[in-house]
Amino acid sequence: MEAMQPRLKQALAQRQKSHIINASYVSAAILIPIYYKQGEYHILFTKRTDTVKDHKGQISFPGGAYEKKDKALLNTALRECTEEIGLAAEAVELLGELDDYPTIDSGYIISPFVGVIPWPYPLKVDPIEVEKIIEVPVSALLDKSCLRLGSDILDDRVITAYFYHYQEEVIWGATARILNKFLDIWTEVIGDTGSELDN
Repeated sequence: MEAMQPRLKQALAQRQKSHIINASYVSAAILIPIYYKQGEYHILFTKRTDTVKDHKGQISFPGGAYEKKDKALLNTALRECTEEIGLAAEAVELLGELDDYPTIDSGYIISPFVGVIPWPYPLKVDPIEVEKIIEVPVSALLDKSCLRLGSDILDDRVITAYFYHYQEEVIWGATARILNKFLDIWTEVIGDTGSELDN
């Protein structure tokens, strides 16, 4: 993965992150975990259980709400990864962060972080929060046939809604909006491939 990491890290560092400050929303953070498996890059998602408070049964990135003990949103994302899927903070190589994204109905502002994780890794799912882990090749997400577009309302504005179809699952909502931005950056920097780079 050596070829991908510095390019993506540099691209994320050069972007001016858009922060959203709104006291009526709950601050949250997620990690976009990237890893290399069987000749191509993958992104790890979780499918939430039907017993969690918010976003029941939805596909999401590992993450959750900020707690005072975290002191920083990156720490929130890493703590939640440990709690939800057993991924240790020291196993994550941080590449950068994306713009803040508000959820439409549940009142969160999500700060997304991008990181590389080792693979294979002995993940341990919390069965209360996570129904299962979903591994999606980047190449599948870049395939235009998997993406459907719609519309939604956010703060009285019409916004584009994205729906990524992979096997029997659909990635939508704030997760899909974050994913769409990440894939745009990936395509600009890496190209429209999910496999290892030649140089």
